[in-house]
Amino acid sequence: MRVEIADDRELAQAVAACAPGRRLLPVAGGSKPSLSDCARDDVDVLDVAALRGVLEYDPAELTLTARAATPVAEVVDLLAASGQQLPFDPPLAATGATLGGVVAAGASGPNALRHGTVRDFVIGVRFVDGTGTPVGGGGKVVKNAAGFDLPKLMVGSLGRLGVMTQLSFKVLPRPRASITLELAFASTAEAVRAACASAAGPRELDAVEVLPGGRLLVRLGGEPEALVRRTRRLAAALGASPVALEEGDAELAIWDDARELRWAAPEATVVRVPVTARTCVALEGAVAAAGGQTRISLAANVAWIAWPAAHPRSDLDRLLRGAAATGLILRGGGADGEPVVGTPTRNAFGDRVRSALDPHHRFLEV
Repeated sequence: MRVEIADDRELAQAVAACAPGRRLLPVAGGSKPSLSDCARDDVDVLDVAALRGVLEYDPAELTLTARAATPVAEVVDLLAASGQQLPFDPPLAATGATLGGVVAAGASGPNALRHGTVRDFVIGVRFVDGTGTPVGGGGKVVKNAAGFDLPKLMVGSLGRLGVMTQLSFKVLPRPRASITLELAFASTAEAVRAACASAAGPRELDAVEVLPGGRLLVRLGGEPEALVRRTRRLAAALGASPVALEEGDAELAIWDDARELRWAAPEATVVRVPVTARTCVALEGAVAAAGGQTRISLAANVAWIAWPAAHPRSDLDRLLRGAAATGLILRGGGADGEPVVGTPTRNAFGDRVRSALDPHHRFLEV
């Protein structure tokens, strides 16, 4: 059953009225089908797409408050008009991602390297818990330490702890210009070492991403007149000759394609996997041997895997379990209500949090 929610009151009533044995799944933009589609007969879908709109935006204070189902694309355009941005670079904005969906998925794009991920910028949240009770935490200003840190708790919750209705974020100025340097290395391992070295140095880099074949993309933002000089110094420090240097629209397109996952085949299942510099190389090799493709992002802290549609998802699950890794499906993957593949992530603390916020087990388990 699908229930369209018009306001917070209707949402609280719908959650409180959930029948024993039924489960609830909140949906809005539908940009991540593994989180919003479910074919189970015991699941009621709460369509909260109507809970949208920017409530407060103060460019001088660098804060924004909006309803949780507000499309990311609308917020990006609003901030850009004032020369500002969501620094965690939320992915899938062009396909309808919402603020609540980004927080629930804990999703950050490749340009989150410089300033931090979504967890670092969400400062306030309001949601309806599993009893149908409205709950709030954090605030609308950056310096707010009142109560438990519920905003951080909702990051990566996958809509399983409550239904978010309102969110507040810290925003930052956009760089005046940006430039992207492409370097070629003999192997993925060498490119990863260079990625880590570049990110660990004194230079402020906007993005560092390793592509198949040992290619390394490094993005720098700042004052236009200094960018070319900065890229030359970086290339010299890494001991590599530039393959390409992109500016302007071509440069913007590189990162738009990365953020929107356009580099992956349309039918592929795209999975985000936390990694380290030690584990990502072996994982990339295993995925390539199975016919998949991997991009190593955020200076070897995240791997994005495009898994071929012709290969069963169970094969990817086994591959990740063998690497003691856990992946979140961000695109594709079917509608079985299981957005996570690989090593299970449940733990005693998480179970206690869930019991407190959803004592009647009305939301889907992960």
